[in-house]
Amino acid sequence: MITTSDLKQAIERAARLLPTQGPITSFVALNTLQAFEDLPFDEAVRKAARILGCQGYLSEERFRLEFTRGQIRESELKAVLREDLGTRADEPVLNFGTRYDIRFTMLRHPLRMGPDAELRWFVAETDALRRIRPEATELVRNQFIQTTRQWITRDVRGVSGPNSKRHDPRVTTILGAPPTHLQDTPIESWNNDDWESYALQSLWRICRNGVRTVPQTHTPPTPRVRHRDYLKATTGEDSDRLIGDLLIPFCAAYLDQGFSHWHLPDRELGFFHSFCKLYGQAFRPASRWTRGLDREIQQVMQNGTSALDSVQASLEILGISEPELHDFLAETLLAMRGWAGMLNQIELRSESVAHPIAKGSLIDFLAVRLLLERFALASIGRAALGFNGPLSQLRQFAAERPGANGTNGVLTLEQRAFQVFQLAQVHGWLPRDLFHLTENEWSTLVTEIESFSSDERRRLFQIAYERRFQIQTLDAIAVQSQQSRERVPHARFQAVFCLDDREESFRRHLEEIAPDVETFGAAGFFNVPIYYRGVDHAHFVPLCPIVVKPQHWVVETASDRAERANIQRAKRRRALGAAAHKMHVGSRGIGLVALLTAGFGVLASIPLMARILFPRFTGRLRRSAGSYIRPPQETNLRIERQAEEASSAPGHIGFNVEEMTNNGERLLRDIGLVNEFSRIVLIVGHGSTSLNNPHKSAYDCGACGGGIGGPNARALAMMLNDPRVRAKLMERGLIIPNETIFIGGWHNTCNDSVELSDTHHIPPSHIAEFEVIRQNLEEACDRNAHERCRRFASAPLKLSFPAARRHVEGRSEDLAQTRPEYGHASTAICVVGRRSRTRGLFLDRRAFLTSYDPTQDDEVGSILARVLAAAIPVCGGISLCYYFSYVDNPGYGAGVKLPHNVTSLLGVMDGAASDLRTGLPWQGVEIHQPLRILFVIETTPEIMLRIMDQNPTIGRMCRNGWVQTTVISPDSSEIQVFQDGKFQPYQPQVHELPTMRSSVEWYAGLRDNLDFARIEP
Repeated sequence: MITTSDLKQAIERAARLLPTQGPITSFVALNTLQAFEDLPFDEAVRKAARILGCQGYLSEERFRLEFTRGQIRESELKAVLREDLGTRADEPVLNFGTRYDIRFTMLRHPLRMGPDAELRWFVAETDALRRIRPEATELVRNQFIQTTRQWITRDVRGVSGPNSKRHDPRVTTILGAPPTHLQDTPIESWNNDDWESYALQSLWRICRNGVRTVPQTHTPPTPRVRHRDYLKATTGEDSDRLIGDLLIPFCAAYLDQGFSHWHLPDRELGFFHSFCKLYGQAFRPASRWTRGLDREIQQVMQNGTSALDSVQASLEILGISEPELHDFLAETLLAMRGWAGMLNQIELRSESVAHPIAKGSLIDFLAVRLLLERFALASIGRAALGFNGPLSQLRQFAAERPGANGTNGVLTLEQRAFQVFQLAQVHGWLPRDLFHLTENEWSTLVTEIESFSSDERRRLFQIAYERRFQIQTLDAIAVQSQQSRERVPHARFQAVFCLDDREESFRRHLEEIAPDVETFGAAGFFNVPIYYRGVDHAHFVPLCPIVVKPQHWVVETASDRAERANIQRAKRRRALGAAAHKMHVGSRGIGLVALLTAGFGVLASIPLMARILFPRFTGRLRRSAGSYIRPPQETNLRIERQAEEASSAPGHIGFNVEEMTNNGERLLRDIGLVNEFSRIVLIVGHGSTSLNNPHKSAYDCGACGGGIGGPNARALAMMLNDPRVRAKLMERGLIIPNETIFIGGWHNTCNDSVELSDTHHIPPSHIAEFEVIRQNLEEACDRNAHERCRRFASAPLKLSFPAARRHVEGRSEDLAQTRPEYGHASTAICVVGRRSRTRGLFLDRRAFLTSYDPTQDDEVGSILARVLAAAIPVCGGISLCYYFSYVDNPGYGAGVKLPHNVTSLLGVMDGAASDLRTGLPWQGVEIHQPLRILFVIETTPEIMLRIMDQNPTIGRMCRNGWVQTTVISPDSSEIQVFQDGKFQPYQPQVHELPTMRSSVEWYAGLRDNLDFARIEP
């Protein structure tokens, strides 16, 4: 008997396996396999593959392509294999070479595998039995032919034919007769091609005969727990499809955030109650498999059955025992993991949506799902199997049917033999030697080959792939670190950017243009976690990491002189919105649809075509026309609170002076900006604007919960400009000069523009300096757009700076553009330390740059601990989201954008109805290299190990290999790599980098990822 307590715990455990992706309007890249972080990375991807049916590595074919392109080097592949084998590397495997030799051959050369029918076709229709594999050397080929000829003609003398002599009775059955065209030809007349063909046919027969007696060594798969799996295997009928057709539209309606025209009955009472209210109605049209569902639901409602009680009842009816409870519930929820995960996330993060859902909705969903599953299983069992017994016996009944268990992962005779057949050719194993193997020797050989499975080969390929990049990165940083580790003296201005990898190139170009600028990087919410409502926003939105729950609310309002105009424009917006909504609803009704289509259809096509053919011009025209309803440009940010407690109520908006001081102090100390302030300090958040892009928020600031970081930057600048805050900072030993002013703003990473806030408050004494800075920013935008354009196939490689800027502006306004920008694609590094460590280093937009000054920290790394508490989960999560969305985009990602349909204003489906797609679309990751992110942290091994011990999340991600961890000494360029639970010294392999005068000189004319170089303007 399953108790209520056990059931709740099992549901809670199963829910942890669901996707953690929230609404698409606040998309944040997170570790796709966050639920498996307590396991080592390689073990986790194998377990996830079994549970979720998705791949955790690239295919062998793709890895070998990377090998051919030089992204994996033979030396690294050999080193990784030797490290993996350890003392077993040089153990001989019979007389066929060492374990290392055999495995390296399997890594280096592809081993074809497939179903029996495919292999039989391949052997029969290709030259697989006529020509040795092209990877074999000429020496191996000649030895293969000559030795086989000698063996057949002198030792065996048993080739069937008119001129042959039978000597060994095994020959006819094992080696077989020569090919038909040679059977009437004396073997003395055979040429090398004839012998090659016969030798290969003999080898194939020997391999098939040899593996026949070798027992299978595979691990038996975990028995299935869902009735659906057995039914599908035996009948081909899928109960999940029946359930999905009914449940997907209901989930979309229940979670709807304003897209639906009708509301579900009793939605506020929860998923289960609303479903029962809708589908418990008598005389409702029903499919064959749902007949009787209304009566069952009416009985549930009459009895007052709760969702949890319903789940218990369904489990008892289905015959689910306590030991299999967790697996059954997990697989049931994962059958629609997109929708189940979204229900779970909105229940947990109700502040992220405009229309929250009732607590307990995931249990409600499970109750409905199991109720429908009972009807679907019963229907399929009756129709396909003639089963009319209790559902608790259906699983056993179906499991006893032929084909219920499939192949269970067992390799067939042909598959096993074909592996040996291919390997023998490449490695030079002779038919004669294989022919004379005993059964025990065959078992030894085959077991060794099959123990090095495709998953194991791909695991080692991944390590070698990452090692190649690790060496490139650490060598570059080691060389660059030998330069000055001092800050920019007497900086003309300073700029604090988000640590985002897209800002790496922007900062680099800005530093090339203005060598006297000093730049910093910090998490893009700038330690100002807030709920924010813009002047034209209807709701507050959280602008902070999703693991943080803001305690403060900030509101943007129109300035006093613009307030009256803002009220009028707001009225116009509401009127226009209401009219548009009525037209939208009317176009879906019977009455107005014909009139609206005839009257406005042609007119609607004009702006549609203009946005595709002339996106940049149409965007400017739209913005110009939009001034009639656009909110005013002059606004105020209400950040100060007079009330004691903070809330969204009037008078409770904002921070008090003490809180503002704490926010400002922490940010400045975290990035090491505690002295030598310039006269102007910019704080620049970032975001992205694009048209017709459901995943738009995926390109905004992840540290702002998928929002734009401009309000956070603006709020911090206002706090640090407050004389009361500066007075309190002075009491704490942090002195900001009176002449220093802070200016907030944000960088649009899609159209490469920078918008600065409150510039009308800049004092006259700073205007001239500010105008020069504004020009520097504009030039940096041009150059940044130019560098970005090299990755766009639609952009010519010889664009000028202005033309590149126009190109990215057009992409952001193009209705048909599926990839307005690439976001974090290609990110692979996170440097935590002083900018002097990487300044002047071309990092190809691949590095998160987090500012941290170890000389300002204490001996236990207190500042570093809080910096890494955000940097490792956030940057690591982004990297892993891109990794998994790339290696298995249909499974872990969102697939291609072409069939995407936005649903419920929450996510996308494929076509009219599918599971909700999570992860990133292919168009957002197609240029990515799937590498686990490499952290380079300026600290000592002792401090880093202490932080890993104190922070479970950091320790878990570093020790389990979800991220790669290295430290660089604060006092030198010595680097140590975390491996096998300890830090080990790294010896650079390169001591000099290519040196260029500008970034443009290095990347000009090239589209792919580049090696690193030094930039000395």
